[in-house]
Amino acid sequence: MEPVLQIQGLKTRFATKRGMLTAVDGVSLHVDQGETLGIVGESGCGKSVTALSILQLLPKPLAHIAEGKILFNGQDLVKAKESVIRDIRGNQISMIFQEPMTSLNPVFTVGYQIMEPLKQHRGMKKAQARQEAVQLLELVGIPEPTARIDDYPHQLSGGMRQRVMIAMALACHPAVMIADEPTTALDVTIQAQILELMKKLQQEIGMAILLITHDLGVVAETCHRVMVMYAGKIVESADVGELFTRPAHPYTKGLFDSLPKRGHIGALPTIPGAVPSLLHLPPGCAFQDRCTYADKQCSQVPPWQEVHAKHGVRCWHPLEEGI
Repeated sequence: MEPVLQIQGLKTRFATKRGMLTAVDGVSLHVDQGETLGIVGESGCGKSVTALSILQLLPKPLAHIAEGKILFNGQDLVKAKESVIRDIRGNQISMIFQEPMTSLNPVFTVGYQIMEPLKQHRGMKKAQARQEAVQLLELVGIPEPTARIDDYPHQLSGGMRQRVMIAMALACHPAVMIADEPTTALDVTIQAQILELMKKLQQEIGMAILLITHDLGVVAETCHRVMVMYAGKIVESADVGELFTRPAHPYTKGLFDSLPKRGHIGALPTIPGAVPSLLHLPPGCAFQDRCTYADKQCSQVPPWQEVHAKHGVRCWHPLEEGI
């Protein structure tokens, strides 16, 4: 069966005063129906720009897709007309944005904002859309939805605003939901509720989820497969269980080493150095200046290689030992 969403060799660039910056550099991935794919990495590695590229939400004319294909049910969204993208955006592919307080419009009620895609994409009249919006709020666990539907975003807590964002994303029963840091700034109790809700809704309507996060704990709880990004590239890809037991890229290993462990006392290990500027990347592997395994070979671009079944890595010196 064909993946519901497939990206091939995506390159997204930004025009800056200091030159052209490649924020996403040759990213390829796929998500199957009913699957959750996690993308992890440090801030600025290209996770969110990849998501925005899928829905053509890049800040034009500063940003553009320079190369690659984005195939949704076999249709290339890069070459699609704006009218086609508008029909797909929020309808067949939806997105939960990183910060609900800035993503929700403060001058409209949450009910109005949930009703908009219902009227736009599903052709509902106002009364029918309002009734459906109430049901969506109830579905995502908002108490007293008939009263809350007329609230403004500032009247809701962070967890409730995030639930409203999920309700908006689910309004048209999308085939793909992109969740960009859906649990950022939420306490652990609300975080667990949001993740459980997404998992439950995925099982009910069979949608694919592209989960963008830097939280490896969230990945372990929710994802089937995971990809690790660094400086705009995918550097490792594997099933979740495989990645957590046998990380092959030194960067991935560094991420796991920096996690707190039971019984550990003292400072946590860190990855030395800092992420290089995307305007001045070193030749070859972008991680070489921070890597303890780097040698002269790393000044050349590392190839993508399979180290285990369904486990690929972009590195000259993939690690063999587990953790």
